[in-house]
Amino acid sequence: MTTASARQTRTQQVPSTRRLLHGEQTDRIAARADALGAVVDGAADVLDAAFVTKVRGSLDLLRSRLALGVDRTVVALVGGTGSGKSSLFNAITGLQFATVGHTRPTTSAMSACVWGDDGGPILDWLAVDPRRRLRRDSLPDSAAHDYLTGLVLLDLPDHDSIATEHREIVDAVLPHADLVVWVVDPQKYADDLLHTQYMSRLRGRDTAMLVVLNQIDTVPVEYRRSLVGDLARLVVGDGLSQASVQAVSARTGNGVVALRARLAEVVSGRSVAADHAWHDLSVLAAEVVAELGPLVDPPTVDDLPPVIETLTQAAGLEAAADACAASVRAGGQAPTTLGSVHAQGAELARHQWLDRAGGPLPEAWAKMLDRTVSTAEELRKATSDALTGVTASVQRTKVVEIAWWAAGVLGVAAAAMLIGALTAGTPVWYVLGAVVLVGFGVGAVLVARWWRSTEAERTVSKLVAEGRRLVQAAAVVHLVEPTGEVYERLRQVQEQAARIH
Repeated sequence: MTTASARQTRTQQVPSTRRLLHGEQTDRIAARADALGAVVDGAADVLDAAFVTKVRGSLDLLRSRLALGVDRTVVALVGGTGSGKSSLFNAITGLQFATVGHTRPTTSAMSACVWGDDGGPILDWLAVDPRRRLRRDSLPDSAAHDYLTGLVLLDLPDHDSIATEHREIVDAVLPHADLVVWVVDPQKYADDLLHTQYMSRLRGRDTAMLVVLNQIDTVPVEYRRSLVGDLARLVVGDGLSQASVQAVSARTGNGVVALRARLAEVVSGRSVAADHAWHDLSVLAAEVVAELGPLVDPPTVDDLPPVIETLTQAAGLEAAADACAASVRAGGQAPTTLGSVHAQGAELARHQWLDRAGGPLPEAWAKMLDRTVSTAEELRKATSDALTGVTASVQRTKVVEIAWWAAGVLGVAAAAMLIGALTAGTPVWYVLGAVVLVGFGVGAVLVARWWRSTEAERTVSKLVAEGRRLVQAAAVVHLVEPTGEVYERLRQVQEQAARIH
């Protein structure tokens, strides 16, 4: 099978993805970055300013990377002098570099071929000379290479060059490659510089590495298998046990179709740039989640008793109730009105609430809570106005009046009987009658006093309950409800950030 027909067969086997360099991955990560930016912007007024600046700066850097496109797959051909990198570059692209009007790639400068229509930004970023760029889909036979759309193939300078700038280019590009293809030849595949200075230093990246033994056509057929095995043994010795080893001949095309198939597998996955961008975004989202703190339930009315106790004491509620009770016991009729809450008491009650409600919150949100709930003066005025409307009228009841009237009548009757005892000459019966009447009169007085005491207790209980109810109502409006709004906003932001993370 010729190289052209084999390439056509491979094209038929691999469906076209038509992935551009700015495609789904770039859009998905960009959308995630925008969502995180929206969370930070929406909570900028309650997050630490330095933290917001840091996150925004990191997102700007991430977006600048996304502008290059992360749907591209960078494959770097690396090798020493005479390894045939440029020939392999031409074999993979299926054309001679010079046929498209450019200077032929050399081992002293980086060249690139892009399968896609927007490779300019990434090539600019990689500092590829515009004269050494190819766009594969601009050629007549581009449809046969659709399955490689998104591939950026780089031909790097010789790693063993005596020119320092050549090695610097290799060292700068390798970390950004999704697949490193080390091209070696049968004469120098065991070169110490290759193994000690480069390959052994890339341990941990062996799953993204392919070692290609080029010029296999120059080796007698009976020695090819053992030569590939020896190279594989050296690669394992470098600590790259997961790296693939493959034999090709750029001159004859032997193994090139299989190499393109391997590149197609890499293209179908997520690029290093996408992985890095996704990882950086996850780290950034985790920092935002940590800054927002854990999800906690907001405080409720059940957390108000200490605050209500402080406000009722500041309003003198117990003292007013005691005064009302004393008036009831004394038979008074003057109304008792609850008065103003003093400023220190309102300030203390507000601090009690903020300590309780703001304790579980991140510092910035606790400060927002302080700004959101009513001030101590607003709380004092609202509570005082509510209590001023409470009036406990002290009125004598019919039971007490009847008891007092009965005691009076019995007293008069007892006096009359005593007088009768003195005048009628039968003092014993009159005296006994008077004593009985006096006893009933004392009983009536005791009933009246008991009833007054009961009324006093009932009035105190009613007054205190009504006062506490009004204080609680004011605290709910000025403390609990604003706190719930802050917690609800925090919950929404936390959930948005958690979905991004």
